[in-house]
Amino acid sequence: MRIFVTGATGYIGSAVVHELINAGHKVTGLTRSNKGAALLTEAGADVHRGDLRDLDSIRNGVAAADGVIHLAFNHDFSDFAASLTTDIAVIETIGEALKGSGKPFLTTAHANGTASDNAVMALAKHGVRASVVSLAPSVHGNGDKGFVPNLINIARNKGVSAYVGDGSNRWTAIHRLDAAHLYRLALEKAPAGTLLDGVADEGVPFRDIATVIGKQLNLPIISISQEEAAEHFGFLGTLATLDIPRSSTQTQELLDWQPVQPNLLSDLEQGHYFKR
Repeated sequence: MRIFVTGATGYIGSAVVHELINAGHKVTGLTRSNKGAALLTEAGADVHRGDLRDLDSIRNGVAAADGVIHLAFNHDFSDFAASLTTDIAVIETIGEALKGSGKPFLTTAHANGTASDNAVMALAKHGVRASVVSLAPSVHGNGDKGFVPNLINIARNKGVSAYVGDGSNRWTAIHRLDAAHLYRLALEKAPAGTLLDGVADEGVPFRDIATVIGKQLNLPIISISQEEAAEHFGFLGTLATLDIPRSSTQTQELLDWQPVQPNLLSDLEQGHYFKR
């Protein structure tokens, strides 16, 4: 299939592009920069110029495609409402172009982004094979700039690797290459209106994450109180206390998908996260 991908040069998007091309699909990636165009060309994808505010460009990209994976999102948490408004406009534009076609349309669930998810799922009733992937909070692997690198930086700055209470609260995780494989399988065969769980590690105790970080940095590993979490972890203060296990058993069975990459703790133990 010819697949139009937004966010094609991002951390997850670049892995999805490689996954699609290696499986025999042709990819056209949306980009606004010369650097992005060069990366897409190097990966073997075609270049489509535009950005999330250029809805005519997006409409044209969709019109030439057999399916769409929408991964781009403006992660401006200072004005998250505006980011969601832009995202919904993109989803509606893609949806209008795909209505009645039976073509696949795949997006990612965002925190507090229920309106976007609902807009995608609604398209399943209008002849679009629309589905949403809900990724684990930690999508780990080479190039990660998410929660785990922030935890490592906090540990470096504080001189300790901390967990809250007994540290038994659990995080879910997925390797970016397992996530890319999931997107490809979902594009190929997920039924319309499906919410897919992008989870490999179904519950890693936060204490275990802190322990690996402490050992890798040769820092003390300590428990802190719930009251100390906000000051210690900053914007991650709440997340560091949450117990958020989640299973992907149904998704694995539905798509015949099996995570095969290193789990979060094994990935951390390889040491690449700690190289400066």
